[in-house]
Amino acid sequence: MRMPTGRGLGAVLRAELPMICGLIVTVGIHVGGHNLTHDFSNLVVTSAVFAVLFAVMIWCAFGVVRHAEMLAHYCGEPYGTLILTLSAVAIEVTIMATVMLRGDPNPTLPRDTVYAVLMIVLNVMIGLSIIVGALRHRQQQYSLQGAVAFLAVITTLAVISLIIPTFTRSTPDSSVTPFQAVSFAILTALLYGGFLLIQTMRHRAFFTEADGGTDDAHEGSAPVYPAWVHALLLLLTLLPVVLLAESLALIVDFALDKMHAPATIGGIVIAILVLAPEGLSSFRAAAQNRLQRSVNLSLGSALSTIGLTIPAMLVISLFTGTPLQLGLAPADAILLGLTLVIAQMTFSGAPTNILLGGVHLVLFVTFVVLIFSP
Repeated sequence: MRMPTGRGLGAVLRAELPMICGLIVTVGIHVGGHNLTHDFSNLVVTSAVFAVLFAVMIWCAFGVVRHAEMLAHYCGEPYGTLILTLSAVAIEVTIMATVMLRGDPNPTLPRDTVYAVLMIVLNVMIGLSIIVGALRHRQQQYSLQGAVAFLAVITTLAVISLIIPTFTRSTPDSSVTPFQAVSFAILTALLYGGFLLIQTMRHRAFFTEADGGTDDAHEGSAPVYPAWVHALLLLLTLLPVVLLAESLALIVDFALDKMHAPATIGGIVIAILVLAPEGLSSFRAAAQNRLQRSVNLSLGSALSTIGLTIPAMLVISLFTGTPLQLGLAPADAILLGLTLVIAQMTFSGAPTNILLGGVHLVLFVTFVVLIFSP
């Protein structure tokens, strides 16, 4: 690989340190660290291993974001944002599939993770982005058509996937029948695919800045490698996150059982791991008065989670016979419905303001309260 102009080997290695450390930790865990992720008799060692795994995976996730943003310079928007959200969903699907397919499956983890992602995205990411933008720019504009398209598909898929199974009578719990699973998976995938065609082809302008700007992914920073090198490094940086997923999941399961903590906490841990880089990018875009990119990142994360994760989990459940429960508890279903309604109001056409951000944060605090006191 040719060195970028003006950058020596040392600078390149420092820039790719997340990938290098991630690959080293991955090899160490899979070659000689089996006991560290299976023998939890020493709580201090287990805690240290968890901290190292989580830190490395987060670091690699930020490295993935950096390469995705560089690719956005070559591809333009909304392709750059799409690359980023698909990378995050790949991490999410891998972790949940790993948990579902190992010895002691957790039938509610996919539901809890998707629900946590939606609540974090629609309330924390959107709420804080609006507040950050309002503090610096008072009111901000965005493309109404793009926001409406996002929310229409998100609302439809969220209700079909997470709320309807709560009230169906075909099964005694919140699971779905094979016919429902196939139908929901196909409908979800088709609707998400249709949205991607609208976003990237027919109505691409809906997802660029409201003033007609280009919405550059990372203003002031140009790619340092050819596009194919950034793509390769993105995959290599993503690889440790994927390969370390099982080890992290084992420790999270042990910790939840040891502390008798709500199972939803596992979903929140995965959601934080997946969303941390996108959240930071969203806040930075809002602070730079590029709210449309913040909207694309936030709502794109929520939509990709439902549009790709749910069908993937349904397919895995059907082919492996692994139990899967998608329906939310009634109180959670109501809170999700309220969140979707408030999101529709937030992006109703008027400029955003700080009050709207506060409303979203109140909804998230309510979500946290219901975890510990359902």
